[in-house]
Amino acid sequence: MNDRGDGAVTDLDSTAQADSESQPVIRTMTRDEWLAHVDELCAEEGYFEPIGKRHHAYFHDAGPILLVSFESLSRILARRGQMPFGHDVAVANGWSHLTLICEGETWFRDPEVFGYFDRLVDDAFFEDFDKVTFLGAGDCGYAACAYSVCAPGSTVLAISPRATLDPAQAVWDRRHTKARSKDFTSRYGYAPDMTEGASQVHVIFDPLTPENAMHAALFRRPWVRHLPVRHFGDSVETAIEMTGVLPELLKAAMDDTLTEASFARIWRIRRRFLPYLKGLLRKVELAQRHRLALMICRSVTVRIGSQRFRRRMIELESLLRGPAQIEQQDEHSPS
Repeated sequence: MNDRGDGAVTDLDSTAQADSESQPVIRTMTRDEWLAHVDELCAEEGYFEPIGKRHHAYFHDAGPILLVSFESLSRILARRGQMPFGHDVAVANGWSHLTLICEGETWFRDPEVFGYFDRLVDDAFFEDFDKVTFLGAGDCGYAACAYSVCAPGSTVLAISPRATLDPAQAVWDRRHTKARSKDFTSRYGYAPDMTEGASQVHVIFDPLTPENAMHAALFRRPWVRHLPVRHFGDSVETAIEMTGVLPELLKAAMDDTLTEASFARIWRIRRRFLPYLKGLLRKVELAQRHRLALMICRSVTVRIGSQRFRRRMIELESLLRGPAQIEQQDEHSPS
């Protein structure tokens, strides 16, 4: 459980790993096996090719709507099913799918990647599609924003994106120390500027994580829509995956129907997401806010029927010398 004092109260990556370990063991592919497997998948409808030494491009041609995503190979190999984030959504909707894959913390800041996107532009690749949406999280969210400039009129769904690691503009972000030496000032460099041709940029982030909130604040243009999610820290991508809301989010982004109101409706699923609720309760109890903890336990018990929260509710009622007269309406719950 993560409680760093920055508002992040869940360690969803660890939860996801624990959940995967509780599932039946399924043989996973090694790096080389996976590369060969995807190459075979793309043999008929698309391509799979290296881009320099540390990047790959995976393209599946399925129709006039294109999802462009960015991801690290290590995260793909660790995921159940071992396919890129958003791949299953693209297949289910009959979308074409282009995934840029990095090996290591490259931030996609390599001349070979610049050249690859230059070739796509020169070949009018993006003009063949009626709709293009870019997707990425963290450093891959940075890349999704930065390379969206290649497809004017596109939509971007960026989860906890970084605007830049250039020390002149982001000296306050002490994370990713190895990557700070990369050049973020040349081509495709400053992500907020590269979104100028986009029709809409959706930035999903935790405003209680100071660095992520400051990066999000650098995306301040009229076409940017900020969609805050509290208490998830850097685990927003994992939460979206674990709650199963990615298909709905991507479909809304593709259809240009993703708004603050529709996102709030979609994200209400967190009220039934036990890793989040457990972390929220832990944070409140660490702050010794027993009555607020009791409110949370009562709300979760009524809505979900969790025995764990019911037991803690009884303990808190005893601690407070009897049931507190607390409203149990859902809207009063901090979850």
